[in-house]
Formats: sequence, structure tokens, C-alpha cells
Amino acid sequence: MSEKKRLRITLTKSPIGYSKKHKGTISALGLKRINQTVEHDDTPTVRGMLLKVNHLVTVEEVEAS
Repeated sequence: MSEKKRLRITLTKSPIGYSKKHKGTISALGLKRINQTVEHDDTPTVRGMLLKVNHLVTVEEVEAS
């Protein structure tokens, strides 16, 4: 049985100076401060959001527990 993957997303750079769309995407991911980490399920929607702000975040794949 395959386990679901989760993504650990960390905000590494401030969205100040970037477009409102980038700031909105960061907010929608649940990130508020630099070095804050959140986990989300690995879905196409989340992957698309990460492609738009990949210059502001770091992403790790982790096993779901």
C-alpha cells in the first residue's frame, strides 16, 4: 500500500516587493513569517502554487504519518 506524500514548505524569503498575487499565494499556503514551516498534502493545486512562488520558499517531501 502506498503512503501519501506530504510537503513541508518553509518561507525563506520575504514577499515584500513582489506582486499581490505572490503575496496572496504565500498567504493561501498559510505562511506568515520568514522561517515558518507548514505541511500540506502533495496535490496538483499545491504544486501549482509552489511553482509560482518557488523563489520564496523551500520544499521537502516527507512521508505522511
